[in-house]
Amino acid sequence: MPSPSNLLLFPPLLLTLAAAIEEPLPDAGTPVAVQPDALPLLEVDGSVASEPDEMRAYTDRILGSKATFDMVPVPGGTFLMGSPSDEDDRHPAEGPQRRVTIEPFWMGAHEVTWDAYHVFMLKKDLSKRPADPAKLAPQDRLADAVSRPTPPYVPMDFNMGVEGYPAIAMTQFAAKQYTKWLTMKTGRFHRLPTEAEWEYACRAGTTTRWSFGDDPSKLDDHAWHYENSDDGYHPVGTRKANPWGLYDMHGNVAEWVLDAYTAGGYGAVEEADEPLKGPVAWPRAEYPRCVRGGSWDDDPEDLRSAARRGSKSSWKQIDPQIPKSIWYHTDVRTVGFRVVRPLTPPPREEWARYWEADLEHIAEIEARQRDGER
Repeated sequence: MPSPSNLLLFPPLLLTLAAAIEEPLPDAGTPVAVQPDALPLLEVDGSVASEPDEMRAYTDRILGSKATFDMVPVPGGTFLMGSPSDEDDRHPAEGPQRRVTIEPFWMGAHEVTWDAYHVFMLKKDLSKRPADPAKLAPQDRLADAVSRPTPPYVPMDFNMGVEGYPAIAMTQFAAKQYTKWLTMKTGRFHRLPTEAEWEYACRAGTTTRWSFGDDPSKLDDHAWHYENSDDGYHPVGTRKANPWGLYDMHGNVAEWVLDAYTAGGYGAVEEADEPLKGPVAWPRAEYPRCVRGGSWDDDPEDLRSAARRGSKSSWKQIDPQIPKSIWYHTDVRTVGFRVVRPLTPPPREEWARYWEADLEHIAEIEARQRDGER
């Protein structure tokens, strides 16, 4: 288990693995291969690497659909997380700055699109299945055991566009379940990025307000925001990428990360001689949880590399369900997510930490829905 000095928060978590994975877990401390044998692998060119210098960009696919998604390698390194005290439009929750070391990973070149998310959300892959159950792919058997969203009450794209557009309005729990499902579909471990990984990837080696510099007059070339979006999101990847080939890190839709939103910033983390290694502020409550990057409905200062925001219960205000949905934020049209894949995945017994419900009432609702209840 990581030492407390390397974590912002580390509360007790639900660590039960998916029932779909029946093989015994490795002993604590046993190294896990880049491709665990227990998961059937969907082979994709360029997706295999055992060392950082072997990592390449590749296009993955989702079995049972035409959906694909591009993954970009992000090199490991150390950076200053947060904004300096003299940065224009800085919020106190963006500091004080802390040195953080990040291990190499792949990251989605852009946000998860409706093309990919609808396969999970609407179970579109089921319609492509062979009539003979014996011909069902082993990846599908594992993915079918993952909880999927209940039907929404309203069109979750809010008529802003579907094909090529970013998926929006899901809860952090829904985004985490998608990464679990995607892992089963591909045989490659996926999860949400940590807040530290997200900012590191967004900055791409820069220290300026945005990854392209400090001049807001250049923002239109790199991001969709309040002043140029025409009141809606846009197809992914239609603005310039950052220096590491990642699109829409600034604007279009804000993005879920794994962390809780810490209103006090990083002040609770003691300054140390050595950089923090992969810190995570594991949530203790449903709200607030952190989103990064800003959106099509935000001003330029809210798209800065260090800008952060916390989720609110009002994001489900018009949801008619009692209790409110664990899958949808019906009042937020500005939040989506992208996936990451670590070069070295964590031990199998830790995977559930990145996927499963971390609050009892969410786990209880999920269990009832597994039994056919609403």
